[in-house]
Amino acid sequence: MPRTLLVLAHPNLATSRVNAALAEAARPVDGITFHDLYAEYPDLRIDVEREQRLLLQHDRIVLQFPFYWYSAPPLLKKWLDEVFLRGFAYGTGGTSLHGKSLLIATSTGSAEEQYRPDGLHRFPVVELLRPFDNTAHLTGMRYEEPLIVHGSHTLDDAELAAYQDRYRELLASGVIRERELTAV
Repeated sequence: MPRTLLVLAHPNLATSRVNAALAEAARPVDGITFHDLYAEYPDLRIDVEREQRLLLQHDRIVLQFPFYWYSAPPLLKKWLDEVFLRGFAYGTGGTSLHGKSLLIATSTGSAEEQYRPDGLHRFPVVELLRPFDNTAHLTGMRYEEPLIVHGSHTLDDAELAAYQDRYRELLASGVIRERELTAV
């Protein structure tokens, strides 16, 4: 079983229904190191050496966050900018992440239908996540199919519980294929 670093980036987890539920589902999974960036760095000052050591100790990196303006929350973006440095994550000598895998677990407020060419957001979330796919490519990581929870404001308890089960399975076993994600 791979050692997994779950990097949670939610600016106010106490007010989150979906990300808090996903985090709750992830905590008891064997092999998971749970790392809440906003709890760890309330002053937004990232200990880069510590974060790089954490990355080196794990085989799989999971970034869990609410989808903010077609991207990640600000601290996660800062974390990527400061931790995934040239010479560590990419470029000459930057092979520290080679062979690891990257999984994105994200939630949207809008329904899936809104992320279509004729919808409000025009593009599927999987397309809007391409920068993470390219980050994995640049750093030599394998990019896993993302877990996307659509319509977080309208999910009923049973739907949320199904996503928790899927997330727990994904973290425990490795990879859930795209076709399985759409079954929820």
